[in-house]
Amino acid sequence: MINSAVSRQPSAVSFKKIVFLILFFVFIYHLPLTTYHLFAQDNPSSGELMVKAWQAHGKHDIEETFKYTKEIIDLYTDAADKQQASLSELPKKRPDIEIAQILNDVATAYFIQGESLRYQGKTEEAIKAFRVVVEKYKYGQAWDPRGWFWQVAKAAQESIDKLDGKAPLAVEPPKKVSQIPTKIVLSDSGKEEIVNYEKYGEFKNAGTKDYKYIVVDQEGLIQAVGEGVYPNTSSIKWDPEFKKAKEQKRLLGSHWDFMHSPDLEAAFLKWQTAPEPTGVKLFYTALMLEKSGLVKQAIKCYYAILVHFPGSYGWTYWHTPWYLAQAAISKINFLLRQNPQLGYKLADAYVRIENGFDNDVSNDVVIANPGKFVKINILEKLRFKPDKSLLSIKKRLGSGKVNLIQYETGDWELFVDKKPYQIRGVTYAPTKVGQSPDEGTMGNWMNEDFNGNGKPDGPYDSFVDKNKNNLWDKNEPAVGDFKLMKEMGVNTIRLYHHPQKIDKELLRELYDKYGIRVIMGDFLGKYAIGSGASWNPGTDYNNQEHKKNMMKSVTDMVMEFKDEPFVLFWLLGNENVYGYACNADKEPDAFFKFANEVAIRIKSIDPEHPVAICSGDVLFLDKFGKDAPDIDIFGTNAYRGNYGFGQIWRQVKEEADKPVFITEYGCPAYAEGKTSDEAENLQAQYHSATWDDILKNSAFCAGDGNSIGGVVFEWLDEWWKAYEPSMHDTKGLWTGPFPDGFMHEEWLGICGQGDGKVSPFLRQLRKSYYQYKKMWR
Repeated sequence: MINSAVSRQPSAVSFKKIVFLILFFVFIYHLPLTTYHLFAQDNPSSGELMVKAWQAHGKHDIEETFKYTKEIIDLYTDAADKQQASLSELPKKRPDIEIAQILNDVATAYFIQGESLRYQGKTEEAIKAFRVVVEKYKYGQAWDPRGWFWQVAKAAQESIDKLDGKAPLAVEPPKKVSQIPTKIVLSDSGKEEIVNYEKYGEFKNAGTKDYKYIVVDQEGLIQAVGEGVYPNTSSIKWDPEFKKAKEQKRLLGSHWDFMHSPDLEAAFLKWQTAPEPTGVKLFYTALMLEKSGLVKQAIKCYYAILVHFPGSYGWTYWHTPWYLAQAAISKINFLLRQNPQLGYKLADAYVRIENGFDNDVSNDVVIANPGKFVKINILEKLRFKPDKSLLSIKKRLGSGKVNLIQYETGDWELFVDKKPYQIRGVTYAPTKVGQSPDEGTMGNWMNEDFNGNGKPDGPYDSFVDKNKNNLWDKNEPAVGDFKLMKEMGVNTIRLYHHPQKIDKELLRELYDKYGIRVIMGDFLGKYAIGSGASWNPGTDYNNQEHKKNMMKSVTDMVMEFKDEPFVLFWLLGNENVYGYACNADKEPDAFFKFANEVAIRIKSIDPEHPVAICSGDVLFLDKFGKDAPDIDIFGTNAYRGNYGFGQIWRQVKEEADKPVFITEYGCPAYAEGKTSDEAENLQAQYHSATWDDILKNSAFCAGDGNSIGGVVFEWLDEWWKAYEPSMHDTKGLWTGPFPDGFMHEEWLGICGQGDGKVSPFLRQLRKSYYQYKKMWR
C-alpha cells in the first residue's frame, strides 16, 4: 500500500461471518510482546483475554463474555489508568497505539459489556458501561481487521446517543468554511524555472544502483532552485513571513497537524523545519506549494527528491514503506498534464526499488535515473495512434469470445466478440440505511422489495432526488440504478458469487437491456469464505483441506455461470495479500501458486473467459510475476491520491508483463472543514484525474500501454462502514491521500442517500456522477 491503499471489505459483503469482523480475530495477531509479559506468568495477558471476550460476545454467550471482560478489568484497571494518565493526546501512529495496549483492552472490555447489555435490552446498565469508557478511557483504541484502529470512547458515545434517542440520522458537512486558505508568498522563487542541474554538479551512474548527484556549485544551485527546494532549505530563517508566523504563534504544534490546514503559508513554513528525513520534508513542502498554486516551484521541489534522495521513504498508516521518489515522479507528471501551458515533459525518469514489494526496507536496492525535463514538440501534441492492422501480435491470452491481445509494441487490449473493450466499471452493492453485516442485518440487493411491487428496489425503483429535499416528490419518477448506470456510461459491475445467492435472471436483464457485463469473482479464501476455515486464524494456503474447499467453490462458480452472456471474466480474491482472515501476507508464494492452480482449473472448464486476480496495490507483485504465469490479468485495489496510480503500470510491465485494471479506486464526498459542494468538487476532481491516468496508460497512449480500465468504488454510500448503520458518520477511519487526509468509508458513493429516511430508494447524484457521464459517454 502506497500511502493510500485501503483494506476494505469486498463489494458484496453481506455475509454472517463478517459479523465477527470486530468480534473475532482482533488483537492476538497485533499485540506487542511486552503485553504478554507485563505481569506474572500466572496471569493471562490482557490480549489473550480480549480474544476470548470477543469470541464469546460473537457467539452471544453472555456468561463467558462477562467472565473474560471482568477478568480484564479486575487484572488490568490500575495499569490502564496509569497509561491513560500518561497520555496528553490520542496516539496516532500504530507503534504508539500498541504501547497503550492495556489501556486499549480495558476500554474495549467495558465497551463489549455495554454492547452485550444493549443486546439484552438492559439500557441503563449498558449506558453505565459505555460511560466508563467515555469518562475514564478516552484514548483507548481497538484494532479492526479491516485495517484501522477505532476510538473506543467515540463508539461508546455513539452507542449512548443511540440508546438515548439522540443520535442524528445524518451528519451533514458544514454550510460554511471556517477559514479562508492563506497563500504562500515566496521570498525567493529561484533564478531558474527549470533547473539545469548539470551547471551545478555532476550526475554519476544514472540508471544504476550506484547513481548519485555530486554538487559542485552549492551556492549557484541554491540561487537557482529558490526557497524550500533542496539545498535551499535554511534560508527560511530569513524569510519575513516565517518571523511573522512565529510571532503570531501560527507554527505551534506537530508538523503532521499542518498536513491539511487551510493556513498553507504556515504549513509550508512548518514543513521546512520539520524533524523528518529530507526526502519526506521535501515531498510535503512540495505538496503545500502545489496546493497554493505555485506549480513551477512545486515541480522543482518534487524533482529535488529524484536528484538528491531517490531512495527516500516514509511510512504509511499501516507502517509499510512508501517510496517518495516514485510518488514524486507521478506528481510531476500529473502537474505537467494538468498544466500543458508549461510545455514540458519529464523524460526517462525512473526509480526502481529491487526487493521493494515487501515491507522490509533493509533489503532494498535503489536503481535511479532522475531523467530530465524536455520541451514537448508539436508532433508529440498531435500524437496519432497506429493502425493496429499493421501491427503483429506478440501474445494472445485466451481463444474464446473474451480474450487479450498484446501487440509488438507491448501494448495490451481486452477484446469482447472481436471488439476492443475498455472496463468502465463500478462496484454495485446498494445497502439500505440501518443494515449492517456487523449486526447480521445485511440484506441481498438482488431480491429486496420493500415496496412490494415484485421488483428489486435498487435496480428498478430508485429515484433521483433532484432538488435534494430528501423527499420523493411527484415529479421524481422511479428510474432505477441500472438505467442510471447505463446513462452514466457504465459497462461493467464487479460481483462475487458468494456468500449470497446470485439472481441470474436479474443479471441477464442487466446485460440484455442495459448492456452491462459482470466481472464474476470468488474470494479465494479471503475472510475465510469458501475455504472452510474459521475467521481466526483464517484460510491457510498450505492447508490441503482448505485448498480443496476453495477449488470446489471456484469450480462450482465456473460451472454455474460459464455460459451466461453477461460474464466478462473471472476474478480471484480481494486484496488477499493484506492477510485479514487468511495467511497470504505471511505465505505469499503459497497463495499465488495456489491461485495459479485455480486459474489452470478454470481454463480447463471454460476457455471462453480470461482469469484475473484482485490484489492489494503492488504488495508482493514480484511473487505474483514469478508464481502465477497462468493468471491473465493483474487487478488491484489502489487508493494512491488524486494524481493517479503512480508506477503501478510500469511495475506490472516489468514484473509480470500482464494487462492491468484497477479493481477498486475512489474518494470520499466528505472532507472536514469543507461544504458539501466543495467536497463533491474535490471528489469529482479526484475521479477525473485517476480516470485520466487509466486512460493515459491504455494501449497506444502516452503511458505504459497496459491499462484495460478500472472499477470505481462505489455506486452508493454504505452507512454501516463506521459501525453505526443508522448514522452517516463523518469520522475518518484511517489516514491517506484524500481531500482532508482521511478515508471516510461511508461517503465513497458517487451517489448519496440523502438523510437516509427514504432509503433504499433515494439517490442524490453527485458531481462525480456527471463527471463520469462526460468522460464515459
